[in-house]
Amino acid sequence: MRSEELKAVFDKQASGYEKQWERMAPIRDCLHFILESIFVDLPENARILCVGVGTGAELAHLARKFPYWSFTVVEPSGAMLEICRQRAEAEGFTARCYFHEGYLDSLQTQDMHDAATCFLVSQFILDQEARSSFFHSMAQRLRPGGILTSADLASDVGSSDYEALLPVWLNMMSATGIEPEKLERMRAAYAKDVAVLPPNVLASIIASGGFEAPVQCFQAGLIHAWFSKRVTGNAT
Repeated sequence: MRSEELKAVFDKQASGYEKQWERMAPIRDCLHFILESIFVDLPENARILCVGVGTGAELAHLARKFPYWSFTVVEPSGAMLEICRQRAEAEGFTARCYFHEGYLDSLQTQDMHDAATCFLVSQFILDQEARSSFFHSMAQRLRPGGILTSADLASDVGSSDYEALLPVWLNMMSATGIEPEKLERMRAAYAKDVAVLPPNVLASIIASGGFEAPVQCFQAGLIHAWFSKRVTGNAT
């Protein structure tokens, strides 16, 4: 799926996105709990890059927990970003945010960041070299030693484990009110539109973007998460 097609999909989903996935909140909340523990030693006035922030769930969590942090918020879907902006206004942290509707390559600010988040974003980049370049673009905006926390769907799709886990994962989705035909479309999308790779392969792609060997810190169903530091010196 091309970038503009993907953007159109998320624009269409934006108004009902929070409602659709509210039953998945335990997974989200656990990931956010681990996230704050990974970031806890960052400077009191840290600047965080949030890539593909969607409606702003992890942004809001970090803004509540760390009241002196500031954020660069990147999201290509204008509809998603507007909901994120409304959340920031309602919770009173808009002044700490720089909002960018678009992709990293069009982000004008040259600010360097202490850390970055990227949740369920890189999985939509099907070409592995392009995916490595995506992580490299984040590394370039982090200070040396800056921390990346990323999460994506990951599995060895040719394995018996994947065949056993996929129905469980789809059943979890079904509990959110997704109709059976949509589940089948999701199964087909995982085969065509989402780059579900083995965890070790995805970790190597992150590292190739200019990061130290990623440490897996979370798994729930097909969602895996890692954290890693930008290598010292120039990201390669």
